[in-house]
Amino acid sequence: MALTSSQQEHPFAHLIDTLQTEKNEAQKYFNPQKLGDPKYERLPLSIRVLLESAIRKCDGFYVKQEDVDNILNWEERQNEAEIPFFPARVLLQDFTGIPAMVDLAAMRDAVAKNGIDPNLINPKCPTDLIVDHSLQIDFSKCAIQNAPNPGGGDGQGTGPRLGPARSSPRNSQCGGQRGSCSKGSCSDAPSSASRAPSVQIENTPLLCPFHLQPVSEQDTAVRNQEMELIRNKERLQFFKWCSKAFKNVTVVPPDIGSVHQVNLEYLSQVVQEIGGFVYPDTVVGTDSHTTMINGLGILGWGVGGIESEAVMLGQPVSLTLPHVVGCRLVGSISTLATSIDIVLGITKHLRQASVGGKFVEFFGPGVSQLSAADRTTIANMCPEYNATVSFFPVDDTTLKHFKQTNFTEEKLEVMERYLKAVKLFRSSDDQTEDPQYSEVIEINLASIVPCVSGPKRPQDRVPVPCMKEDFLNCLNEKVGFKGFHIPKEKQCITVPFLHEGTEYFLSHGSVVIAAVISCTNNCNPSVMLTAGLLAKKAVEAGLTVKPYIRTSLAPGSGMVTHYLNASGVLPYLSQLGFEVIGYGCATCVGNTAPLPESVVDAIKQGDLVACGVLSGNRHFEGRLCDCVRANYLASPPLVVAYAITGTVGIDFEKEPIGFNPEGKEVYLKDVWPSKEEVQDVEEHTVVASVFRELRSRMQKGSTYWSNLDAPDALLFPWDPKSTYIRCPPFFSKLSKEMPTPVSIDNAHALLFLGDKVTTDHISPAGSIARVSAAARYLQSKRLTPREFNSYGARRGNDAVMTRGTFASIKLQNRFIGKTGPKTLHIPSGQTLDVFEAAERYQRDGVPLIILAGKEYGSGNSRDWAAKGPYLLGVRAVIAESFEKMHKNHLVGMGIAPLQFLPGQNADSLELCGKERFSISIPEEFTPQQELTVMTSTGKCFRVVALFENEMDVAFYRHGGILKYVARGMLQ
Repeated sequence: MALTSSQQEHPFAHLIDTLQTEKNEAQKYFNPQKLGDPKYERLPLSIRVLLESAIRKCDGFYVKQEDVDNILNWEERQNEAEIPFFPARVLLQDFTGIPAMVDLAAMRDAVAKNGIDPNLINPKCPTDLIVDHSLQIDFSKCAIQNAPNPGGGDGQGTGPRLGPARSSPRNSQCGGQRGSCSKGSCSDAPSSASRAPSVQIENTPLLCPFHLQPVSEQDTAVRNQEMELIRNKERLQFFKWCSKAFKNVTVVPPDIGSVHQVNLEYLSQVVQEIGGFVYPDTVVGTDSHTTMINGLGILGWGVGGIESEAVMLGQPVSLTLPHVVGCRLVGSISTLATSIDIVLGITKHLRQASVGGKFVEFFGPGVSQLSAADRTTIANMCPEYNATVSFFPVDDTTLKHFKQTNFTEEKLEVMERYLKAVKLFRSSDDQTEDPQYSEVIEINLASIVPCVSGPKRPQDRVPVPCMKEDFLNCLNEKVGFKGFHIPKEKQCITVPFLHEGTEYFLSHGSVVIAAVISCTNNCNPSVMLTAGLLAKKAVEAGLTVKPYIRTSLAPGSGMVTHYLNASGVLPYLSQLGFEVIGYGCATCVGNTAPLPESVVDAIKQGDLVACGVLSGNRHFEGRLCDCVRANYLASPPLVVAYAITGTVGIDFEKEPIGFNPEGKEVYLKDVWPSKEEVQDVEEHTVVASVFRELRSRMQKGSTYWSNLDAPDALLFPWDPKSTYIRCPPFFSKLSKEMPTPVSIDNAHALLFLGDKVTTDHISPAGSIARVSAAARYLQSKRLTPREFNSYGARRGNDAVMTRGTFASIKLQNRFIGKTGPKTLHIPSGQTLDVFEAAERYQRDGVPLIILAGKEYGSGNSRDWAAKGPYLLGVRAVIAESFEKMHKNHLVGMGIAPLQFLPGQNADSLELCGKERFSISIPEEFTPQQELTVMTSTGKCFRVVALFENEMDVAFYRHGGILKYVARGMLQ
């Protein structure tokens, strides 16, 4: 709380009110209505949440009374005033959370070396870390074969290549204590902690390092989870150390659910009740899809690891008081449209409305037609139309949803009374409650028809009836966001291949990956049940899925499996190949097992545009698999439908999806369930029991997790042999005094980039290619390619991540003239890997900059997109414009984001990029100050230093947020 020694000292103590419940348990809260200002009721509800936080946290230092005034006067101050925001909690997923926790562990070391109690380094804001992103699909229904080595991918895909069934046995090794395993010789286990143990899975059951009992060969979910535990043992041990060593940190172990699903079903409180006060639940997370929680009336968004670390350590989030776009929903939803169609429809409308960096708040009569699950699905896609949040205020529909969850009657009473008392409760049908918005856009839900999105970007929406024609157009178009430029004479090619002794044919548009995956849809029972009922009708009609298609079902949590099983549709999904493979992000983040070699060979032989169809939220080219060039986002039932047809080149209205055993044509309309069928099943299966089940799993915990050994020490005992966890160099030479700003003299450009360079291009993600700087580093540590695992799993190792920075095969560097992770080392004229060039520059003491175009750093937030360049020696990025979140991350790492003046860019200034650049940085400078850049050719130009406020300036002068916080501890 912001109260100091007494309530009377708080500048807004007079706003404290008492909330009476039926049990007369009085709780206090700050009531902004007692300000007596009519502007409060005109504020968007999302801004009211910000206002309440500023009032409650007002301490005269981080939050001042003028901040409260600015928020209250939002209509006049929007898009101008900078305000601080203290969220109620921080949400981390393991891939983006591990760098934050590694940094905190390293910060403890740094302060301890300076004689400060390391126990002072603890998150001040409650922090939840969910282990969910490391799950790989090693086993599926068509791939219960010889076990892959748990070391990870082979560089061709993100999972290890699978061998033939019942191959010759290998020596079994166990990563547990020597002599404790009943299979194999544990004394032969590798001594290096960085080497994952090999595992034999032939006809014998699997034994994992945590002394598990043998499991059934059919239980693919269990097997995939076991492989995850073996492969990521070091990371899990570190996480368990964090849960014991740090106060205010809760770790949710593997096999519970995906981060956003657990956030929705278990962690979210809607209103917090702490220290005798009630206030809104708010959250920031290290995943861009943290916005999913907005669907339940909880304000939250993704901030990346750097900002989240600052929040964990007691710093506020700084944001410009945002524009709030009111999205008015009207009309009735089509009976054939699923919530995913609604999502894609709204995504397209909002993207066209240019809501980037703004808050979106939904209102209007159409909102009441959307279930709580529909709303969270829509809010999940917020990053795809670049809004900061997509807020659905709590209303009667939300309360009805909460009554089916684990909330007690007492909790629900407090929640409803509080929200109504501070006017954070909405009635969608009451237009008199409509706030004042920056602008209003209207979407007619009746206009939305079933669609898919692709083949390369989520905003490229394709109506399902037009899919066949659109794909043919993509083949004809030039290579770009939609085109593949396939010559006319090669568009009808078919390539035969053998799979498991049977001949099949592939052509352009053939589906080779079909995945019902990700939190985007799995939170929504209606679409999942529609997929299940469609599968049931298809199986009953005699339809099948070709066995070479990589099918998978990765629910967001056990809740989904529970209701699919309870409704009786899970066996039918499994019969079509959509078997539960585990809980966590998989295909969406490139963790699909490699395609069969015969399929890959056929694709390469015909230069085919093969397709993936998934119900996720990420599908950029090359992300799922490097040989699958076209990928479409679709609703779960459409994923099943396209898997059955085996091609995206079909008109569902005119062409059958298959034939029954009698040879009769079967159309999609014959197997598509009606809304009434779905709702009937949903009412009888999606009940409070699914929430009780999750809570039971959370409280019971994981046997694997309980048996896992972890260090018991205040400081983490870094293992120099580890290739997963390494102490980062961010705090080397940390001093108590703030350093004097140093000008950048005679810098070289490491890269010369164009427009829309995304964090996918910058930050390491996916598999570690065999021919990469990261691979060479891991091989120097005596790891084989099958033990590389992924960049995501190794985010706790700065040596791997730095070598993977700018290692994207899609990077377009103007120094090189073609895509690839290469750059020009200007002094020698050699073409090198980006890391090797940077290493040579640093060895020679040469500072580095990056030249870029528009929207540098767009895409989902990633802390390594700023940490990596910092460790490469980049001191500044000069671009035409920046994605705001990434710009904040650069500042947070001590990298100066410098923007060309309006109308100028590298081309207009006739820069070739090979010049040397000197940037004069004054000892005292102010936000948005213009700086002078002088080149070695004599050309001089001005740039704007994009520091938004004095706090940004302070972070930069200290060398980043981490050093700012650590230096504060030393002082």
